[in-house]
Amino acid sequence: MSLDWSNPVAIWWDFLVAISALNIALLLVLRSAYRRNPFGAPGNPSSVIEPLLLLAAIYVSVCAFRSVLPRADVQRICLFDTWLSSVLIGRSVATIAELFFAAQWAIVLRELARVARSDTAKNISTAILPLIGVAECFSWYAVISTNFLGNVLENSLWAVVFFLIGIALIRLLFSFRGIAQFTIAAAAGGVTAYVIFMASVDVPMYFGRWQAELAGGRQFFGLFSGLHDVATRWVVTRDVAQWRDEIPWMSLYFSVAVWTSLLLGSFPLVRHLLARYRVRRPLLKASPRPAAIRLPSS
Repeated sequence: MSLDWSNPVAIWWDFLVAISALNIALLLVLRSAYRRNPFGAPGNPSSVIEPLLLLAAIYVSVCAFRSVLPRADVQRICLFDTWLSSVLIGRSVATIAELFFAAQWAIVLRELARVARSDTAKNISTAILPLIGVAECFSWYAVISTNFLGNVLENSLWAVVFFLIGIALIRLLFSFRGIAQFTIAAAAGGVTAYVIFMASVDVPMYFGRWQAELAGGRQFFGLFSGLHDVATRWVVTRDVAQWRDEIPWMSLYFSVAVWTSLLLGSFPLVRHLLARYRVRRPLLKASPRPAAIRLPSS
């Protein structure tokens, strides 16, 4: 499993491993914050399992696994010749992790919507998981068939979901003040950057691959032949040309996306402060003078 450290791919892998170690350390720090229970949550803090923390822990762990053993699913390429590099295993755990990541966004957005009394944000939070579920189906279609059209549709849906999340955050922005408003604005900025990246880099990359394979007359796998191929074939390569297009999105995925999951996982630690920063609309004051009532003339 050794790598030639003069190879740029080896340097990139070293970066992924270091980032994964950092992410695991941050997860342990977050877990320690829950155990200290500084905000007086009821019950024994050592026995409480906070759903958002659990979802973050699974996401961080899966991303660490995928960082140590990176693979490009449709191309069937990987860095190390081990059964753990099987695309079937990698895609299966990735599906679970991505659904859990989407669930984190849905939970946090729904809670913000409840405090702000925003039907727009609430409705968007309800739509997140179903849309990401459809995106995962497109991902599996791409992996099984090796048809990049599935990736085009999958990543387009991710972009749509985060576009909707951005709309919800902008709506919520005016319902809070102070540090809560600043945090929501920062989240909206990050979401905007993600949507721009997906629309300008990620989706066009997969679209170009799909068009190139159509032009080349590529034959795609059917269901059963594709499933067999997914489970049994992985090609070890350290050629930087094979990994060049994967490096940008994987680097961002296993760093920024994981940090986002950790931040979402820390939300319950500050949830009790939301009401303090909610903007309360002034009530309409009653007129000090009684309104005149005209009586019909006889």
